[in-house]
Amino acid sequence: MSFKSVTRSLLRTSQQKPFTIHVSRQAVRISPRQKAISKFKPLTVGFGLLLGASFIWGPTIRLDTVVQNAFTRGDNAGTLDEQENIVDPATGIEFPKTLRVTAKVNIPLLTCVGVGVRTVSFLGIQVYSIGFYADLNNPNLKLEPNMTAEQKIDHIVRTTTCVLRIVPTRSTSYSHLRDAFMRAMQSKLSSGGKSGTISDDDAAEIASPLRKLKTLFPNTALSKHTPFDIFLSEPAPGKHRALVFRDLGSIEHDWVATEFVLHYFEGDGPSPPMKKAVVDRIQSLYER
Repeated sequence: MSFKSVTRSLLRTSQQKPFTIHVSRQAVRISPRQKAISKFKPLTVGFGLLLGASFIWGPTIRLDTVVQNAFTRGDNAGTLDEQENIVDPATGIEFPKTLRVTAKVNIPLLTCVGVGVRTVSFLGIQVYSIGFYADLNNPNLKLEPNMTAEQKIDHIVRTTTCVLRIVPTRSTSYSHLRDAFMRAMQSKLSSGGKSGTISDDDAAEIASPLRKLKTLFPNTALSKHTPFDIFLSEPAPGKHRALVFRDLGSIEHDWVATEFVLHYFEGDGPSPPMKKAVVDRIQSLYER
């Protein structure tokens, strides 16, 4: 299968019916001085994927999506009480300085490396604030003084557990996020084909998880100030990395999972302020 045929296939509308999610959602209010909590009632997703429990947004993430039986329900999460937060100066949206992911396997505390706003059009319309979290204490991190900030970020994403937290500044829809994500991944696939880093066989293999990615997102609204977390698992021998979309499902494929997170740091990225904040933090943390 050639790159052109793979791209055409991905651009077609999927014939598979979208997931239907029935959820009672409590609005989240976020301001520089307010604490934010959003609770979800139990819900069920198609294809045998079960997401349960009551979710509390804050410094604890509970990923109830089953990924090779790795993730399970945890105890009640804490709130933002007693937590120090990082504020996106453009939107006033707060991000906890650390995140703890409750799971069946041990996942280290994740540190907020940077936050920023995503804007669209020449009018600079704000779409969402985004925070990047990573396990900066991972013993496999080998950051050298002569590495550029971009090389350090690339090494962090390829080596550690990461989370992207997206918080819409206005009510939007999962389909809008899906379309932006798919365009980004198709662009990376096309660039890899042109540069010769991705073969036709690789492209054919990547097409399947990309099609699954396209079907994960329901045709429902994502409310203003409702956090949406995307979890990237740490590399493990003999297993693909998992990319878990909170409440929706997961993709298990090394290239798709890793490159999805890395696209936020290519060039200026979807959020130049977030990338700049991450670059500044990485440089300050690892100066020699």
